[in-house]
Amino acid sequence: MGSQGAVGREVPPALEPVLDDFADHLRAGRSRSEATVRAYRSDARALLSRLSTEPGGPACAADLAGAFTLPALRGWLAEQVSAGAARSSVARRVAAARSFSTWASRVGLVPTDVAARLEAPKAQRHLPEVLQTAQAAEVLRTTELGAAEGDPIAVRDQLVVELLYSCGIRVAELCGLDVDDLDRERRLLRVLGKGGRERSVPYGRPAEAALRVWLDAGRRALATDRSGPALLLGARGGRLDPRAARRIVNEVTAVTPGSPRVSPHALRHSSATHLLEGGADLRHVQELLGHSTPATTQIYTHVSADRLRAAYRGAHPRA
Repeated sequence: MGSQGAVGREVPPALEPVLDDFADHLRAGRSRSEATVRAYRSDARALLSRLSTEPGGPACAADLAGAFTLPALRGWLAEQVSAGAARSSVARRVAAARSFSTWASRVGLVPTDVAARLEAPKAQRHLPEVLQTAQAAEVLRTTELGAAEGDPIAVRDQLVVELLYSCGIRVAELCGLDVDDLDRERRLLRVLGKGGRERSVPYGRPAEAALRVWLDAGRRALATDRSGPALLLGARGGRLDPRAARRIVNEVTAVTPGSPRVSPHALRHSSATHLLEGGADLRHVQELLGHSTPATTQIYTHVSADRLRAAYRGAHPRA
């Protein structure tokens, strides 16, 4: 029985409270984001659904102890691979199964944490797409030209692109900013990142200039009773949605000559790469990006190294 997708799988009604309790644990005990909670709950649902189709499979929480075994988990994952699931999807499902297993053993639903021995497939390493420094400058120039006309939407779009690139913040972090998160005297943003971790991110004079125009004119033109403390607003006055921010970046980069059409995350990648190319310390870049470990940030050193090799091969007489 194939099981590529996790969404929409049925489980015995008596197991629904187990999934609810697991999701509550992820939110409260692990401070996981809602996106992670949804993904892990969906994967756990797919796993329990698969187990319940086996003879003697679990129909309620009390049955999990006998059905939740390492061979059963490996069989479920093997089905994912056979059905053509991507390595990254299988790796996430391994992580979800491990998390569920650890929780279930702690609350006494299963006798041991059997999934601790599951091994995730090694993800294929893809270097992030980044803009060249000159391309990033042209993208910012495009937004400046649009904002110069005084349209509040264009003024906002300039600030969106400026903060994503100059601060290297995630699009969800950008859209979650409130006006009170600005420390304009010291040019700092208070950013709430993954897992509820708060950090301070500096921004430069160009971002301060874009902020000043937005706060003095653009935001006032769009603000309504539903705006609340949100720094960035949509066309109807509500907090800017991450999907709208992605569309802004897509459209701006698409109309910029010489620039590929990229996402907000590509601006974050570009920011990190350009910082390292400019001599910034890896640990400092890690703190700015909000990465929990240096290993996540090290991928940008590979991007920079690839660029250096390409420049060497193209320009050095003895390359």
